[in-house]
Amino acid sequence: MGPFAFATSLFLFLIEICQQVDGIGSKCDIYKGKWVFDASYPLYNSRNCPFIHQEFNCQNNGRPDRLYQNFRWQPTSCNLPRVQCKDFLRKFRGKRIMFVGDSLGLNQWQSLTCLLHTATPQDPYISQRVAAISTFSFPTYGVSIMFLRNAFLVDIVNEKDRRVLKLNSIENGRIWKGYDVLIFDTWHWWLLTGRKQPWDYVQDNNITHKNMHRTVAYKKALRTWARWVNLNVDPAKTKVFFQGVSPDHVDSRDWADPTAKTCRGETWPILSTEYPGGSPPPQDVLKRVLRSVSKKVHLLDITLLSQLRKDGHPSAFGYGGHRGNDCTHWCLPGVPDTWNELLFATLIQT
Repeated sequence: MGPFAFATSLFLFLIEICQQVDGIGSKCDIYKGKWVFDASYPLYNSRNCPFIHQEFNCQNNGRPDRLYQNFRWQPTSCNLPRVQCKDFLRKFRGKRIMFVGDSLGLNQWQSLTCLLHTATPQDPYISQRVAAISTFSFPTYGVSIMFLRNAFLVDIVNEKDRRVLKLNSIENGRIWKGYDVLIFDTWHWWLLTGRKQPWDYVQDNNITHKNMHRTVAYKKALRTWARWVNLNVDPAKTKVFFQGVSPDHVDSRDWADPTAKTCRGETWPILSTEYPGGSPPPQDVLKRVLRSVSKKVHLLDITLLSQLRKDGHPSAFGYGGHRGNDCTHWCLPGVPDTWNELLFATLIQT
């Protein structure tokens, strides 16, 4: 090999190594790794984000420990790029980003607005809610970040004094058109029963059921959403993401701890690359449906890394105070900030 060929090979090798280290190489799986303590975290202080919803503001609600805020996700074979919020706002100047989903989507949307606002505290912002759409805008950059509460993605329709969950109907999808980035999520509301259940009947094609196995209904709804994406999304104009199933920690048997019961009192993550409870079934359903979509959809595969954070929930320091025990949502600052770091990294790659 001549000197020029050797130098070229060395240069290409170094580029490949640098890409892996920065988390932008094709060989890097940013979702495989572990949590490490990092004193430079959290990325912001909740006191500097005055619009955090009460149920996520654990420190303001009296949570006595703080170390849960000081952990950073470390992929096994690379590093996540450090979040550069001003660069993000410049890159997405004039763009519109929409989160569509349930309260876990709200959790991530709130995290993103806090990340961006606390990094640009001198820049004006506009926060407003019209009907089901909450909007946070940065006029200096022309960037708008919306959250549309739609827990099932498919339609719930009132018919003759009864609420019908229509697994094959997605008329509300007209609201999602025209955005530059879409981030979807759904799952936890599918588990509601009794008086909390927001429907009376489930309609699948022309057959109406009083009830249906929740995972089966979830899969049918996801397939309807997938058809909507295939018919309505232009990948050259819109990037589509789906948030993986956010886990709860309501049963300590899932993480093999006989001394605990729920997330309450947990102050330390699982410092491992694996979760004893394995992958939740709805996550496997989601992955299969996403593989069937012909348009490009990015899975924000946050399930495993979030399973390792039994310490990250509000528990008794969320909405309702000590009367409650929220092991489903996440404190802010906290785990959803990492979801957004992963979102940033993927957007940079694409």
